[in-house]
Amino acid sequence: MTTDFQQAREALGKRLRELRGGQTQRELAAVLEWPQAKVSKLETGRQTATPEDLMAWAKGTGHPATTEELLARLQGLETHTRSWRRQLRAGHRPVQDVLTVEYEQSTTLRAWQGAMVVGMLQTADYARHVFTRYAELQQSPRDIEEAVRARMHRQDLLWEGSRTFHILMWEAALHAGVAPPDVLAAQLDRLATVIGLDTVHLGIVPFGAQVGVPPANGFWLYDERLAIVEEWHAELWLNDADSVALYRRVWETLNQSAVYGTQARRLIARARAHFTDRA
Repeated sequence: MTTDFQQAREALGKRLRELRGGQTQRELAAVLEWPQAKVSKLETGRQTATPEDLMAWAKGTGHPATTEELLARLQGLETHTRSWRRQLRAGHRPVQDVLTVEYEQSTTLRAWQGAMVVGMLQTADYARHVFTRYAELQQSPRDIEEAVRARMHRQDLLWEGSRTFHILMWEAALHAGVAPPDVLAAQLDRLATVIGLDTVHLGIVPFGAQVGVPPANGFWLYDERLAIVEEWHAELWLNDADSVALYRRVWETLNQSAVYGTQARRLIARARAHFTDRA
């Protein structure tokens, strides 16, 4: 949980305690027909309230007029945490369109990905398998082909020359079997051709490299204004200066362990040989 997100959740919890007033937690829990533990967790910021929770709280504490205020507080909190369940209600294509806007508004983009090839460098076949896996996991609408087309369209930005992409991947991302061997081999061929583009700086952190921080979850940095961090349950959209600076330091630290150019090509070729043997 990010520090700013947790602080916002605790501030909401404090406001909920104020509205409870003279009621005990047990009394309010009885009115709302909730476990007392839920009341406690909401007030201490250990659980994120839903809109329904807040509407019930406002009514149950005798302050129905505060409903809009509480929902506004929740919306402010949710701008940092965008759950996949909510984002994917209409499928993957709308999510891709929202991200494209952020790419278009940026000139210097940095990425770290340790689990798979980053979306901006994916082939259509590779992206198709990735979207299918996530649709199955999140049980979301299967607009796979529309999502693939949106991702491929965004890759046009690689060729415009007005942006620079600094992309770091762990070597493990080259070996992740998220698609059949022939698709993975073609994807690695694509990566090899990207090295040398004046708009793309692709670094690979090799297996066994000494790293200053553990190679954890993936993220993108959009100039110095926004960090988007990927979690299993949600994306974190962080636009406060401290959080963006933190992720920039993480990126710079991992970059110290990365190899580029010929050395990166060797790692890609090694991974490709592995999948060629299995194809």
